[in-house]
Amino acid sequence: MKKLLLIATMVLAGITAGTPAAAHGARPDIDSVRGWNELALSAVRVTRASDADAARLYAMLGVAVFDAVNGLRPSRERRTPALVGDAGPHGADPQAAAAGAAHAVLVRADADRAATYDARLAADLARLGSGTSVARGAAWGGRVGAAVVDARAGDGSRPVTTQPAGAGPGVFRAEWPGTQYRQVRPFAVADPAGHVPGPPPALTSTAYARAFDEVKSLGDGRVEAPDLLATYQFWSLPAGSVQPPGEWLRIALTVAADRRLGLGEQARLTALLTMALADTGVPTVAAKYTYRHWRPTTAIREADTDGNPATGPDPAWTARAGSVGGTPEYVSGHSAYSRAGATVLAGFFRTDRITFTHATDSAPGGVPRTYPGFSAAADEAGRSRVYGGQHFPFSDAAGQSIGRGVAREVLATSLLPR
Repeated sequence: MKKLLLIATMVLAGITAGTPAAAHGARPDIDSVRGWNELALSAVRVTRASDADAARLYAMLGVAVFDAVNGLRPSRERRTPALVGDAGPHGADPQAAAAGAAHAVLVRADADRAATYDARLAADLARLGSGTSVARGAAWGGRVGAAVVDARAGDGSRPVTTQPAGAGPGVFRAEWPGTQYRQVRPFAVADPAGHVPGPPPALTSTAYARAFDEVKSLGDGRVEAPDLLATYQFWSLPAGSVQPPGEWLRIALTVAADRRLGLGEQARLTALLTMALADTGVPTVAAKYTYRHWRPTTAIREADTDGNPATGPDPAWTARAGSVGGTPEYVSGHSAYSRAGATVLAGFFRTDRITFTHATDSAPGGVPRTYPGFSAAADEAGRSRVYGGQHFPFSDAAGQSIGRGVAREVLATSLLPR
């Protein structure tokens, strides 16, 4: 906070005089929401954060920016807050508030790159020009951002807990860190446990046999299928990428820019989206932890142990993804995050049919794809997990159901007009 106040005081003292804003009286658009979210995306790449850790960071930033901007609106126009419901100082600059809030989150959550965030804040405030409005906005935003981080300090995301390796038919075999997220305090939903699905099909069931045959055929890495491989890679998003939640944040930022949303609406969109993505992770991890289901590679190689005579073993089978998978199979986290993202975007814009072009961090050759709507992208992201031999189709369906349910609850209950 002291550092932010120092930066704001420098602006107030006129150190930034002579900038285009000061010289010409123009009101610049520093694109706070997009610029600071892009810094958060970069932080996730550099730190190789997990999908759940990434979603939590995005949500803290989204909540802080929204509450900082919302707190400066006239009382009759103010929406219900995400976390901090105080009113900001009269006359404070909302763009400076958004930048100050985002800065406060990132310097605390990613202290190793604090110098980068300090420099970005100083540059943003310099573009806005000197004056009490800018200084007040930055200081107000800093207070909101710090309050958000403090409020999430005991949310259950630390310490990291691990589920030990399992054994036997139907059971995931490797140990799995990150299981604390099944009990993390949500940002917006009332009860994450209400979104945990029922169990996967029994190993002796017809439904399991059908799903087994489908992934065994489509996800077989020994069979050349360039289109299936490219689709899997496009949505694979391993460690070092922005993770599945980050791709939906990137999509939202692109569509918001294309539709020229103002600061307030950009802040509301990204807050709704990131809260839904973070809260989707809680029942997703809970389902994985509870059912501890084995991955297709193990299932196919050991099919003679599953009790189903319709499925035969194939010890040489290898997933097209090239790996077994690092977490229990049921449900697909990629599917859950993707459907949550698609549902929030369609709900916010009141239509699913918005064409957009996007290249993920793991897109082969960086080549983008164009989608006719958000659902089409979520459908493809979910199916990509089957193509990669990472998930059974029923885990895609269950993950999609989690994401849809969480997103609908967030849209119905959060950031509403007073």
